[in-house]
Amino acid sequence: MNEQKRLISLDAFRGLTIAGMILVNSPGNYGSVYPQLKHVVWNGWSFADTIFPSFLFIVGVSLVFSIAGRRQNGASDSVLEAQIFRRTLILFALGLIVNTFPIFHLSTIRIPGVLQRTALCYFFASAIVLRYGLRGRIVWLAALLSSYWLMMRYIPVPEVGTGVLEPGRNFAAYVDSLFLSGHMWSYYETWDPEGLVSTLPAIGTTLFGVLTADLLRSSLSNLKKTAAMILGGLILIAAAEILSQWMPINKSIWTTTFSMLMAGMAAIAFSLFYVIIDCGGLSSWSKPFLILGVNPIAIYFLSEVLDTSLRFIDLSLPNAYAVSCRTYLFKSYCEPVAQPETASLLYGVGYLLSIFIIAWAMWRKKIFIKI
Repeated sequence: MNEQKRLISLDAFRGLTIAGMILVNSPGNYGSVYPQLKHVVWNGWSFADTIFPSFLFIVGVSLVFSIAGRRQNGASDSVLEAQIFRRTLILFALGLIVNTFPIFHLSTIRIPGVLQRTALCYFFASAIVLRYGLRGRIVWLAALLSSYWLMMRYIPVPEVGTGVLEPGRNFAAYVDSLFLSGHMWSYYETWDPEGLVSTLPAIGTTLFGVLTADLLRSSLSNLKKTAAMILGGLILIAAAEILSQWMPINKSIWTTTFSMLMAGMAAIAFSLFYVIIDCGGLSSWSKPFLILGVNPIAIYFLSEVLDTSLRFIDLSLPNAYAVSCRTYLFKSYCEPVAQPETASLLYGVGYLLSIFIIAWAMWRKKIFIKI
C-alpha cells in the first residue's frame, strides 16, 4: 500500500485479526475452550469463525491500494504480475512449512492450509483487479459465489448423490479426495476445510474487500463511505441469513452464505475502525493492534512455529516423566488458578502477550518484513 495513502485503520483491523488468530489457535487445553473461541463443528458460526474471513477481506482491501500505488510509481502490469506471483509462492511455501514443522514427511504433507488459501485468494483476486474494472470485479464475485452454490447443490457425488452437504459427503470433499488424497488435515483425513473447491467462495470473500477498497478510493465523503460500508454489510448479513434456508452458513466448506455473512460483518467492523481512526483521528487506543498489523505474516508464522515447538520440546521432570513445554506451562501456571475453560483462555492470552512482545520489539527497531 502506498505509504502516503496508508489507512491506519486497515493496519489496526489487520492486527486485531492476527491477535484473534493467535488466541484461537493457542488454547492451553483444546478440550476445554469457551464455545466462542472454537470453530463450530459444522453449520453455524462462532467468533472464532469470523477471524480468517476477516483477514481475507483485509487482503482484498490492501491489494487494491498496493496495486494502485505501484502503478502510480510507474510499475507495469508485467512487473506487477511478477511481484504477485512471487508473493503467492512465498505465502504458499510458508504455509507448507507451518504444516510440516518440525517433522518433514513429503509423503504425508498437508498441502492446504491458512497461508496457502491466503496465497491463492491473493493471487486470483489480484489477477482480477489487474485486468478488470469495477463492473468486471462484481461479475467475477457473483460468478464465483453462484457457481460454487450450483456445484455443491447439483453436481452428483458418486455413491452419495446431489445436494448432500454433510461432512465428507459433499462435492467439495469429493474433489479433495480425488486430488489431495493423503495430503489433507489429519483430523478429518477424507476432506480439508481449506480444500480446493471451497477456495472459490473464499476468493469471493477477498473480492468483497476489493469492492470495499474501490469505495474507499472513490470521491465520496468519509461519512458517505462509512455509511455505505455499514449499509452494504447489513444487506449482506440479511441476505446470508435469508439464503441460509437453502444453503447453510458453514465455514468448513465455506458456503456462499458464509462468505456473504462474514464479508458483511467484516465490512461493518472495519467501518468502525475507519471512522474512529482515519476519520476521527483517534488512533492511540489501537496502537497494540497496529504493532501486530504491520508485520502480519511474520507474526502469524512465528506464532505457529513457536506454538508447535512448545508442543514438541519435552521437559524432563524430577519424577522421571517428560511433558511438553506447552503442557508444563499450562499445568503449572494456568490450571491451578482457574476453571478449565478460563485456565485455557489464560494460557492463550499469555501466549498472545508473549508474541506481542516480539512484535513490539520488531516495531521499535523498525523491522517490517515484507512478503
